[in-house]
Amino acid sequence: MTPNPSQTVREIAIQNPATVRVFESLGIDYCCGGKRPLEEACLRANLSLERVLTLLASANNTESEPADRSWAAASIDELATHVVDTHHQYIRSEAPRLIALARKVAEKHGANHPELTSIEELFSAMADELSAHLMKEERILFPVLRQIEAAIITGGPGPAACFETVQAPIARMLADHDDAAELLTQIRKLSCDFQPPADACPSFRGLYHGLEEFERDLHRHVHLENNILFPRAIELEASLREGARARV
Repeated sequence: MTPNPSQTVREIAIQNPATVRVFESLGIDYCCGGKRPLEEACLRANLSLERVLTLLASANNTESEPADRSWAAASIDELATHVVDTHHQYIRSEAPRLIALARKVAEKHGANHPELTSIEELFSAMADELSAHLMKEERILFPVLRQIEAAIITGGPGPAACFETVQAPIARMLADHDDAAELLTQIRKLSCDFQPPADACPSFRGLYHGLEEFERDLHRHVHLENNILFPRAIELEASLREGARARV
C-alpha cells in the first residue's frame, strides 16, 4: 500500500512497521521528528518524494523479522515490557561496552583524529542521561501506565500517583528523547555518518559500527514510546477520568 504524502512519518511507521527500515536508510526521522508530513520530511532531507513513496510502497512486513512487528494493537503492559526487555536491556549492555571502546580508540587514534575525543565525551554524556531516564520509566512512569490500563479493564479506581497527570512525566521523557537524539546527531556528524577513515584499525571500525547500531536501536525505542505507548497512555488516562466524572 502506497502512503499518502500528507500522512505524517509517524503514522506511516505505525501503519507499516517495515517502513522503518526505509526511513532509516534515507535518514528520515520517524521518532522524535515523526510528526512532520511525509512530503515535508522529504523536502527537509532533499529527497525525491516519488522515490520515497516507491520505496515505502515496496516495504512489506515479514514474520521472520520480529523488529518489524506491529505494536499498534498491543496492550500498554505488553509494549512497556517489550521496551524494557529489549531496548532498555540493549542500552544497559551496549553503552558500557561502547564507552570503553570509544576511550580505547580515542587514546590510540586521537592525535590524528581529534573528533574521537568529542565522540567519546558526547556518547558518555548521553549514556549517563539515558541511565537515569530508564530508571524513571521503569520505577515510576511505566508502573503508573500499567495501573491506568488495569483500571480501565477492571473498572476500578485509577492509580495514586505522585503527579496529577501522566502528561507531566511523559513530557519529561519526550524531552530526554530529544536530548539523546541531538547528541546522536552530533556524533553522526563528527563520525562522517559513521564512516571510518582509511587508516582505521578494527577497533576504530568496530566503534563506528557499534555507534550506528546503537542509534538504530534508539530510534526504534523512541518510536515505540513517542508514537504508540505515550499517546495511548494519555488517551486511556483521559477515558479513566471521564468515567470517574460520569460515576459522580
